[in-house]
Amino acid sequence: MNTSYMIGVDIGTTSTKAVLFKENGTIVAQSNQGYPLHQPSPSVAEQDPGQILQAVIHTIAAVMQDSHISPDQILLVSFSSAMHSVIAVDSSGKPLTACITWADNRSSAAARRLKNELNGHELYMRTGTPVHPMSPITKLMWLGEEQPELFSQTHKFISIKEYIFFRLFGDYVIDHSIASSTGMFNLEKLDWDAEALRIAGITPERLSRPVPTTQLMQGLLPGLPEELGLLATTPFIVGASDGVLSNLGVGAIEPGVIAATIGTSGAIRTVVDRPLTDPKGRIFCYALTDKHWVIGGPVNNGGMLFRWVRDEFAASEVETAKRLGIDPYEVLTRIAEQVPPGSNGLLFHPYLTGERAPLWNPDARGSFFGLSMNHRKEHMIRSVLEGVIFNMYTVLLAMEEVIGQPGRILATGGFARSALWRQMMADIFDQEVVVPESFESSCLGAVVLGLYAIGRIDSFDSVFGMIGSTHRHEPVQAHAKVYKQLLPIYISVYRSLEGQYQAIADFQREQAGE
Repeated sequence: MNTSYMIGVDIGTTSTKAVLFKENGTIVAQSNQGYPLHQPSPSVAEQDPGQILQAVIHTIAAVMQDSHISPDQILLVSFSSAMHSVIAVDSSGKPLTACITWADNRSSAAARRLKNELNGHELYMRTGTPVHPMSPITKLMWLGEEQPELFSQTHKFISIKEYIFFRLFGDYVIDHSIASSTGMFNLEKLDWDAEALRIAGITPERLSRPVPTTQLMQGLLPGLPEELGLLATTPFIVGASDGVLSNLGVGAIEPGVIAATIGTSGAIRTVVDRPLTDPKGRIFCYALTDKHWVIGGPVNNGGMLFRWVRDEFAASEVETAKRLGIDPYEVLTRIAEQVPPGSNGLLFHPYLTGERAPLWNPDARGSFFGLSMNHRKEHMIRSVLEGVIFNMYTVLLAMEEVIGQPGRILATGGFARSALWRQMMADIFDQEVVVPESFESSCLGAVVLGLYAIGRIDSFDSVFGMIGSTHRHEPVQAHAKVYKQLLPIYISVYRSLEGQYQAIADFQREQAGE
């Protein structure tokens, strides 16, 4: 039989997706299974590794079942995954902790110490991971201090993707892409950094074996082939992190081409041909392959803020949407469209879960600025959407200092389904924004990397034939002019508040009993 189908799996923060593609990039079937992010207090953000494993198994099995494709027609399964997670496991691979996600801020004090006292900037320049509580090195420092007994009992510290692969194949491997987001991986040597491990209080044996993103695994453990609907010999490609694969999946792989992604969180990224870090420490550098490196800045607060608006402000709109049989976000978008660009001078700083780029401050907090009696709920809704894009733009400004002005901007992620949000990006960036048709860019990137790994293609250029048609949004100059007026005020406000963020965050932690 002709083996011409591929499965891309994306292990995300809120759900796992599996997408079954034809070799030409056409989507045949897809499945999505969500799971909760447990946030009992402002600093905690954990998940159940078992639920995520079940979501991976369920989604792969579902696309096989829905497509009625024979297992021997599957060319490969390739993986994308969220970064920065940590799970402590015992010698049998059983989790001793929950999956501590990138959004968990309990290692804030450890991050401050690493930055201020332990040569953190030099470490960043070697490892490419900005010093921040998202980074696994700070999570290990925190665990060692706060739970020394558990820390000493731990056999290995692994990410969610490593946990999945251990449960599928019984082997601990970490791809160079996920490794390069730990703060402990030397980008030049492509191996664990000795000083970083000393700071974290561990030896290399307590981490997984680093492998290229193109590493091929075969020999699923007994029982799994039947459960997944695959052959035991189906090649699994370890793959890379969701961010770098999203760039590949939208074709943002040439110099000067920027991918702007907003999913739950968000990021702006571009591909370079060697490891590159920022003397000011504002951008990350993660591996895609040994010849492709992705630099950029991640933001904590993306689509999750639209969900927050829906849940906290929009009970009546959600009811209206139910009655009309449409998506609540569509109703909220229509409301936001009634408000002029700039929301009549209402600015929103979207730091509800602290912020990574450009502030790198876990204590940052959100604010509405400019509220007057003339502002109504619809202004607040629009200003939240604008605030997310303003924040993305400030990240781009930091990147421009390192790479120059971008030649092209490709937009991707869940936000790309909203024409209003896409147009906002074009207006605030004052540049054409191109949106590839495929919203599943990380899964597509994963399978293109998989084809490259098995030698089916010899360069990533093949992705251009798989992306499909695009939406294009030119900036509306009248709107761009308004946003240009507001941007300096937006930047000035968060700089003015910077000195107060820790005070209010300390108060909140005290109130929450942390």
